[in-house]
Amino acid sequence: MTRELNWLDQVFATADRALRTIAATPVGGRAYPAQMAAGDEASLTAEERSEAAALMRVNHVGEICAQALYEAQALGTSDPALREAFAAAAREETDHLAWTERRIGELGGRTSLLNPLWYCGAFAIGLLASRLGDRASLGFMAETERQVEQHLQGHLGRLPPSDGASRAILEQMRADEARHGQTATTLGGADLPLPARLAMRLAARVMTGTAHHV
Repeated sequence: MTRELNWLDQVFATADRALRTIAATPVGGRAYPAQMAAGDEASLTAEERSEAAALMRVNHVGEICAQALYEAQALGTSDPALREAFAAAAREETDHLAWTERRIGELGGRTSLLNPLWYCGAFAIGLLASRLGDRASLGFMAETERQVEQHLQGHLGRLPPSDGASRAILEQMRADEARHGQTATTLGGADLPLPARLAMRLAARVMTGTAHHV
């Protein structure tokens, strides 16, 4: 009976965090990287602001998905240490969520209209990964972070040269994602087969292409 109540408590807590991720204004635990960034904000044209906001919207969607993935993977493992590792990664991703949302507002943009859909889809994928076992779940985390790191590198190359604020945010995010991926590998993450990696890339391409506009 006690185990069932604990499980229900965990489910309710996960649902609460999902609603906060989608509907509430996120609060980061670390300093905003753009605060001290060098750049000439005033020189950004309307087109450059629009493109930078679109890129940051894509990254914000990525952080929505990261929250969902880690919540699902934490829920799906029976290993307390591994559950805490997923929770720790999710806490850092909350910083990313707050930073990207703030930067989107500064650029005069908006977040994706499809955030609830992105969250639900990512949660389902994370839960499926957890059902394949802890090593597969960690391998999925490691591969996800590798692909996100590459994606952020691409966005750094597309930002307007004078947008130092957005650049500072993405550089810190890239460093964090690399560390998360290394942690997953160190904890025993298994290498995913090529078809799985390609499917992840295809799904990410659909998400980023859609979120750039919607």
